[in-house]
Amino acid sequence: MANVLDLRRRIRSVKNTRQITKAMKMVSAAKLRRAQERALQARPYAQMISNVLESLVRRSDMYSDDTGDIRHPLLVEREEKNVLVVVIAGDKGFAGAFNSNITKAAHAFINGRRSQGQNIDIEPIGRKARDLVAKRYPAAVYEKKEEHYDNDLATHYEVIRHRASQIEVTGDHPTLLNKVDINEVSGLAHSIVDRYTRAEIDSVYIVYNEFKSVIAQRVVVEKLLPIRKLGSHEITVAEEMTEEQKEAAGHAAKSAGVSLTVPEESVIESEAKKFGTAEVDYIFDQAPEKLFRHLIPKYVTTQIFHALLESVAAEHAARMTAMDSATNNAGDMIDALSLEMNRVRQAAITKEIIEIVSGAAAL
Repeated sequence: MANVLDLRRRIRSVKNTRQITKAMKMVSAAKLRRAQERALQARPYAQMISNVLESLVRRSDMYSDDTGDIRHPLLVEREEKNVLVVVIAGDKGFAGAFNSNITKAAHAFINGRRSQGQNIDIEPIGRKARDLVAKRYPAAVYEKKEEHYDNDLATHYEVIRHRASQIEVTGDHPTLLNKVDINEVSGLAHSIVDRYTRAEIDSVYIVYNEFKSVIAQRVVVEKLLPIRKLGSHEITVAEEMTEEQKEAAGHAAKSAGVSLTVPEESVIESEAKKFGTAEVDYIFDQAPEKLFRHLIPKYVTTQIFHALLESVAAEHAARMTAMDSATNNAGDMIDALSLEMNRVRQAAITKEIIEIVSGAAAL
């Protein structure tokens, strides 16, 4: 049995830990509010670009009059032989089961596609996604070739990929979540668009945590390419929160002063939904092919950017909930250790009294 001094040291240590977890909870709550605001501010632009593209689709033929082909390659559907999976997890731990739930959903999706004989490329975003994926699957091997022309005055570079496994990791974006920047997201989106245009991949899926509010979020596998219906999310797999998780998240949010309800639609967002929806004839200065070529990559960039913002908000919500549970557990442990310390001290006092009385009686 531990003595009083050991129990006091343990109580002091748990109290220090409780202060840390409580501070981390409040920091996550503050970051969650900012992440929610960023996600809300990005919605009007995403809605407007979707409306413009939908208006363009309604007022122009999807097929070219000259060639008879679809006006943009991202709208072309092919048999899924090579699949790209973008896995968005977190950069840090102490977020409960947030990262493990995302990687579990990603592995289940990948194993299902592997059983169908498809080749899978993985693009992890976030340090946790990179670490968990790299342990299971090998990295893709590329070879850079050079060809010289005109007496070495001109050089042509070509990157050739040598696929050695059915499932390979083709990218690494560990710092993209540190500060979600639209320019970096645009670089990733254009890389994906180029690979789809060259028919290196036949479909693109995103695995992330869809966030509406603290108690309204779910892990989803969303199909990004090919684009079937503009402005809508094609969810193939979704894992909802359990009632126990909702209760824990609700308790953490209330104690931190975070709203549990889904934010109401702002005036700007409602106006963005009306943009380009009027039943009138618009005159487009450019040809439909050129408009599709410029707008659809921006639409893909917006979809990935929106998924990153929601994932960041969900990570802060998960960390806030985990730190709230840790703080409560630390309080319970302190109470249990204090009770045990009082019992040990009382037993020691009782033993000393008995020894004194027994000694006096012996005299």
